[in-house]
Amino acid sequence: MVYNIFTIPVTIFFVVNGCIQLYYGIKLKRNYPLYHNFLNTIVIFFLWILAGVLYPAFYQRDNFSVRFFEWLSMTIICIYGPLLIILILLYQYQFVIRKNPELKKERNFEYFFSKFNHSHDDAICEEESHSFNTDLHRKIFHLLPAVLIIFLWLFAIHIWEGIWKADEFWGINGEEYGIFLILTIGYTAIIIFAALDYVRLSYIFEKRNLFHLVPQSISNLLVKTLKRKENCEFTKPVALILSLVPIFFWTPFSIFTATALIASLGDGAASLLGLRFGMHHFPKNSTKTIEGYISGFVVSFVASLIVFWVFEPSIELIYVLLLALGGASGFLIVDLLNLKLDDNILNPILCALIMTLIYVLI
Repeated sequence: MVYNIFTIPVTIFFVVNGCIQLYYGIKLKRNYPLYHNFLNTIVIFFLWILAGVLYPAFYQRDNFSVRFFEWLSMTIICIYGPLLIILILLYQYQFVIRKNPELKKERNFEYFFSKFNHSHDDAICEEESHSFNTDLHRKIFHLLPAVLIIFLWLFAIHIWEGIWKADEFWGINGEEYGIFLILTIGYTAIIIFAALDYVRLSYIFEKRNLFHLVPQSISNLLVKTLKRKENCEFTKPVALILSLVPIFFWTPFSIFTATALIASLGDGAASLLGLRFGMHHFPKNSTKTIEGYISGFVVSFVASLIVFWVFEPSIELIYVLLLALGGASGFLIVDLLNLKLDDNILNPILCALIMTLIYVLI
């Protein structure tokens, strides 16, 4: 556990951002009490704090080599990531809005929301059904973290250390380098998505509305990936990645990877195949279908099976099947309960808990 001048700034930065999101959540709850899920805001706030506190604990050694990578990670997360966002906003203001002031009138929240084919201002966050294409874009987007995590880990272990022998020069092994890569990219992604939320949701502040600074390409992407009710919520990638942080800290990499795939592939299969082929709704007044539950369970089971087969080759097949079954069951339980708390938070945590319990017992 390494708390020093290079790791503590990340802790402070994440605690501050957690407080900012809590402040936004309070404002959203006041403005849209029927549509903003404040329970999600509270849980996300604590996940921000936990991610900040845990960050230094990922580094188990304290020497010159480790401190160099701690410094590099800290500068990317706390300086270069936010600086990138600031530069993008400055460019939008200086070279887009100022050159064409009429764009400020067009690039506002009302015009943005009109793309959802909704005209009643008082119900801008009302939840309605969403299309298959919208969900497809969402699930592809949610799959990226899991794919990136697997790629970075395999790269660090098998290429950076295995082929390049870079560990002999840099003084840290492949596993430590993999942790550095995943932490740096993951924490920076959280900050970037959070900054996007701050700008996107600034429409709730009448005198500090910066919505017009959202780049048009990002605005178009949001239209394709957001549901109507999420105009009053934080984007889902923040909740998903934050929920994966404590799992990355406390569990073996195999369980962490299986959890990430269940949260993306399993959830995607349940939603997409349920929308496309679902005919038997359960409960009857729900948009979820039995076909969706089965699809999500099967895909979660197969994804977990492959992960444990690849990353835990020493475990007997019967135990691999039990671990995969545990992860898929966790997904199914969350899907069936359909609680008010965001599935992007519940799914990873419950699946990881069940798989970890089985892992310890075997």
